Formats: sequence, structure tokens, C-alpha cells
Amino acid sequence: MPSTLTAPGTAPAAERPAHRDPNVLRWLAAYTSSMTGDSVYYIALSWAAVQTGSPSQAGAVMAVSALPRALLMLGGGVIADRLGPRRVVIGSDAVRCAAVLAVAALLFLTTPGLWPLAALALVFGTVDAVFMPAVGALPARVTTRGQLARVQGLRGLGIRFASVVGAPLGGLAVAVGGAAAAFCLAGLLVAVSLPLLIAVRVRELPADDTPADDTPAARRGTAWRDLTGGLGYIRRHRVLAPLILAIALGDLGFVGPLNVGLTLLADERGWGASGMGWVLAGFGVGAGAVSLLLTVRGRLPRAGQVAGWAILAGSCAIGALAFVPGVAAAVGIALLIGLLAGLSGAMCGALLQTQTDAAYLGRVTAVSGLVSLGFAPLSMPLSAAAIGLWGTGPVFVASAAVCGLGGVIALSVPGLRRAELPK
Repeated sequence: MPSTLTAPGTAPAAERPAHRDPNVLRWLAAYTSSMTGDSVYYIALSWAAVQTGSPSQAGAVMAVSALPRALLMLGGGVIADRLGPRRVVIGSDAVRCAAVLAVAALLFLTTPGLWPLAALALVFGTVDAVFMPAVGALPARVTTRGQLARVQGLRGLGIRFASVVGAPLGGLAVAVGGAAAAFCLAGLLVAVSLPLLIAVRVRELPADDTPADDTPAARRGTAWRDLTGGLGYIRRHRVLAPLILAIALGDLGFVGPLNVGLTLLADERGWGASGMGWVLAGFGVGAGAVSLLLTVRGRLPRAGQVAGWAILAGSCAIGALAFVPGVAAAVGIALLIGLLAGLSGAMCGALLQTQTDAAYLGRVTAVSGLVSLGFAPLSMPLSAAAIGLWGTGPVFVASAAVCGLGGVIALSVPGLRRAELPK
């Protein structure tokens, strides 16, 4: 159903491209500012933890946020769908801002030890479990269905900007004023998102787009009923069920080699930290280029097939990365991986947005986020242990095979293979 209504006997208004829509741009500015604040926060947290405790204690502090995020993510999707994604995002950013600024003030006044840092990480992980599903559900409320693919490209550009700008900003703040200054900067960047989000106009769901079990009467049911209803909705959906599985396998085979595996590969080949940085830069440039393409073009035909073939080709490039002779070749392969991973990720994200009924988007995004950010990182310690036993080549090839299986699923399931983005 269209998300805007027109008076009888009048022609529908021309759809405004997302990258020229002030409402979408306010959302993008809020999202980018919040993500940049996140990048600065992680730099500040890691520096403060290293300066305060031992390396093992610092690692424990950094890992504290992962557990509540993984355990509570599905419940966060229920909350996002029940309360509305904008309200949840605003509340989440307000809590994160207050927590970070409180720790900044504490560090300015005293040397509190590791416990406040661990508590902050716990708060962030808990809030992230609600924030991430709501962020995924919000685009469908700020633009039309035909612009959701373009919004996915804009979101990718925002993520790339935050990662490129956030880390240097965090490092500069630490160098100038220590961890307290970096926490203060992170809180202020998150705070910038609040007035922008308040100014964003959201669309009400059309009555015909509201599923039968998501009516006001149904919402008075239990949260458990909402959760099982969302999982059942995914299981029955001819596109979403295989899409979530393809995303899970793609990320499971991708995360290990491109994180801990690349570090070990650079050390093994003698590339050093600078060489690894160039390889990561190649990946970032490729992924950013695809986001820009999708932003400008707005739609690619045969989205399901494009996603499947991109996952397959990207898996081959991941396997080849372990056998390149030098840094220059590795950068070229990383650029290709970035292009293909960015393309498959953008197509999968756009299909997730456009194939899901808006009333379920929080729960569907929660499941997608759980398999990407909850399960896929488990491959990192496994990859490191496997490389210690068998070396980089076999592990990269095995990871590529797992990743490629996601592409096989995308191409072999008719519903997903034939899936298209709205025109």
C-alpha cells in the first residue's frame, strides 16, 4: 500500500527523492551524529579502561556490553514495534547521552576505577538492544516505500562517515583532554541527534498495512505473544526467512576473516599495521562507493539475484585474500570485497525494509541484528584458534565457503531470487 494518501480525483504528488527530502536528511544527520558519538565513545572507553586496569580487565570492560545486547535484542524489537521507533530512538539516545556525560563528569572530578566504566558499558549494551531494532524500523516511517533503497544507501554513507571521522576525533579528544574529554565529546555528539529526531516527521501506518495480530487490541497482549508472533511472521514469509538465513551465513563467513583473520594475515606476511590499515581502507572505499551508488540511483533491478551473486563473488574474493603476494594486491582484493559486500549488504538491507510490513520492522530488524551482531562475532575467536592450528589459507577458504552458502540460498529459493525493490 502507498504510505501517502491523496484526495479523490487528484493525481498523486510526485515522490521526492530521499536525498532531497529535508525530513530524511534530518533523520540522516541525527543518525550520523549518533553513530559518530558511538565511535568516539568506544575510543574513550578503551583508553580509560587500559589506563585504569590491566589488559585483561580492559578487555573484560570492552566485552561487557556484548552480553545484554545479544540477550535483549529480540525484546528490543518488541519494544520498538509497540512504542514506535522514533520514541524509542529518542529515549535511547537520551539515556546514552546522560550516561556518557555522567561518567565524563566523574572522570573530571576523581579517579573512580573500573566499576563506572563497566557500568557504562553495561548501560550502553542494554540500550543498544532497544536502539538498534528501532533504528532499523524508523526509515519506513520517514519516507515512502519507493525511497527505502535510497535511504539504505544514505544510511551506509552515514556509517562510513562515522567510522572514518569518529576514530580520529576520539583520538584527538583523548590526546587533548584525556578520556574525560573524549567521553564529553561523545555525549555531545549523541545529544545533537535529539533535537533533529524530535523534528523528524513520522508517517502513521496505513490501516491496510497493519497486520491482524498488531491491532490495538492485539497490542494489549503480552510481550511474549508479540515476540513469538514476530518470529512466526519471519518463518512464514517466503522472502524474509531465506533472507535472514543468507545474512547469517554471509556475516558468519565474513566477520572472522575481515577482523581477527586480517590482523593475523598482516602479521604473517609482514605487512605491519600500516599495511593492514591500507587494506581496511580499500574495503571502506569499496563499501562507501556502493552506498553512494545506491543513494544516487535509488533502485537496482533483480535485487534478490544481485544480492545472491554479490555474496557468492564476495566469498571468492575473501578466499583469495589469503593468497595475494603483497600489500598492493591485498588492497585491490579488499576494494573488491568492499564493493561486493557493500552491494550485497545494501540489497539485503533494502529487501528487509521493503518486504517487511512496517508494524513488524522492529522485530525483524532485531532478528537480523542478532544474527549479525550476536552470532557472527563468535567466528572471531574460532577463526583465531583455527588459524593457529591450520594457518590462514585453509581458514579463509573455509570462511569463504560458509559465506558463499548464503549466496547459494539467496539464488536457490525462488521467493528471494525473484524479489524486487519497489519502483
